[in-house]
Amino acid sequence: MHSLVRAIVGSGLTLMLSGCLVGSEHPDPALDVPAKYSAARGDPEAALPVFGWWRGFRSSELSALMEEAQNANLDIAVAVAQILQADAQVRIAGAPLFPSIGFAGDAEEMRQSVAVRGSRTVGSTISPVSSVYNVAINASYTLDFWGKNQSATLAATETAVASRYNRDVVALTTASTVANTYFQVLAAQDSLRIARQNVASAERILDLVKQQFNAGTTSQLEVSQQESLVGIQRATIPPLEITLRQNTVALGVLLGLPPERFKLKGGSLSGLAIPRVTPGLPSELLVRRPDVRQAEVQLASSNFSVESARAAFFPTIQLTGLGGFQSSALKTLFTPGAWYYTLAANLTQPIFDGFLLQGQLDQARGVQLQFLQSYRKAVISAFSDVEKALIAIEQTSIQERLQQEVVRASRQAFALSEAQLRAGTVNLITTLQTQQTLFTAESTLVQVKLARLQAIISLYQALGGGWPERAGPNLRS
Repeated sequence: MHSLVRAIVGSGLTLMLSGCLVGSEHPDPALDVPAKYSAARGDPEAALPVFGWWRGFRSSELSALMEEAQNANLDIAVAVAQILQADAQVRIAGAPLFPSIGFAGDAEEMRQSVAVRGSRTVGSTISPVSSVYNVAINASYTLDFWGKNQSATLAATETAVASRYNRDVVALTTASTVANTYFQVLAAQDSLRIARQNVASAERILDLVKQQFNAGTTSQLEVSQQESLVGIQRATIPPLEITLRQNTVALGVLLGLPPERFKLKGGSLSGLAIPRVTPGLPSELLVRRPDVRQAEVQLASSNFSVESARAAFFPTIQLTGLGGFQSSALKTLFTPGAWYYTLAANLTQPIFDGFLLQGQLDQARGVQLQFLQSYRKAVISAFSDVEKALIAIEQTSIQERLQQEVVRASRQAFALSEAQLRAGTVNLITTLQTQQTLFTAESTLVQVKLARLQAIISLYQALGGGWPERAGPNLRS
């Protein structure tokens, strides 16, 4: 038996030394990493955002919402559950690397009938009762010469690491969604205040026009025109109420709360500070973006899957052993004479399987190619996200400054036209035009402010959100 095992092991070593051992396959991603962002301004070596970036907006309510979402968001909870599943799969995939050991025990009692034939009758006698007691331990182990099981374990390990980066992706998306939704609530509150102020201004002008109509200095047409403008302004309020309430409900869902239990104070976009975000170098993005890291480890997992599929073409060596005690009486079961054992070694080599193994290898290579292209796309998309966010921040900042000038001029024009209307030195048409211009300008300014804040959130998200490194890489050790 020992000679058989040595022969099998020796043949395996001979194959290994002859160059038949499966090699590794790790394709080059061929990443094109730019030296800097074309839309960036300032020092590219400036510090990148850190965890808790939302505190830069100087809103205690926003900070509380963001921190609560990290603990209570149900999407993050799902991602955590997926980590548990991936960790369990690592243990499942790694089980073949260890011996399988089992225990068995049985007791058997037998009574046999022995037929006795006579000259004229057939009878039977009953033999004594015989008993057999057996206690044994069995073990089996597959020698992983070609690295099939090791590669499968490493593939599962990388997948478990990817599940941790997926958790970070979900957490980052959740944080960005909470911030954007909160800003939409503030924008709706600002728009509602402006709409109600506009209704009050339009009603004030309507009262003046009615007074002039009663005095005979204006016509019913002008009264109707102003009434129409008042109605238009009133009609803008319900859609804003819908936006406010629906986004408030959406915030509650992000925090894992039903609408009835979630309360929000809100405020104004003007009460927020505008943080300055530095994008750093593009090369730093590859280790900061959790989705890029996830794509990277998914590619690594597929590399090991290809190696495992290729190793399946080589012989499988199985070692088994059985040892224990066997006796016809319990009192002699564990005596030295009752000891027995068996050892066996088995070698199997696939010859023809209907191209099953080749199909599995081709499938693994297809998955590998898929994750290779996904990784390349994730890197390019990451650079693109940063560039687009930088452009949006730059242009919305300019637009907000210009729109503030528009609002300032529109307010001045409306104040002057209202004063001249009271003095009777300007007609209502001019006042109507200045009203509509002001109302539109103020509403546009709120949307521009919202767009600028959302662009800043997009940049935080594009830079990876300042999330710390997770414990995923420790799985590889």
